[in-house]
Amino acid sequence: MAIDMQLNGKPFSVTVDPETPLLWVLREQAGLTGTKFGCGIGACGACSVHVDGQITRACSVPVRAVAGKSITTIEGLAAPDGTLHAVQEAWLAAQVPQCGYCQSGQIMAAVALIRRTGRPSAAQIDEAMTNLCRCGTYPRIRSAILAATGQAAAQGAP
Repeated sequence: MAIDMQLNGKPFSVTVDPETPLLWVLREQAGLTGTKFGCGIGACGACSVHVDGQITRACSVPVRAVAGKSITTIEGLAAPDGTLHAVQEAWLAAQVPQCGYCQSGQIMAAVALIRRTGRPSAAQIDEAMTNLCRCGTYPRIRSAILAATGQAAAQGAP
């Protein structure tokens, strides 16, 4: 069955079993390997993408559920000229990643949070950022999100 969608701003069609998780379509059919497989049950957030602007855990969504929708992956955040998204820039400046495995999902969740709230408080960040990080970089994640929204100095973030 052919399933059509917008993928990182471009039309994309795939013929797969409609129950195939979106994650595997992104990685195997589209070749976008920035979205990671972590737990496979939607708990860790390594597979986070945006579906019509909403944060979604791609490992637990069948591709049929995104037919006709707009999907954005970590590869789609940068501008067409390669300029990184403000959150990606802040991530680099704050040296957030250690092992890096969860980082694409973390960044996607942070972008969704900022789009939803504008300038989230530290408490809103702590509440909304439910993705797991084995390395424990949560303080740097919070600092990067505050910096991306121009709040680092105002809230005492390093």
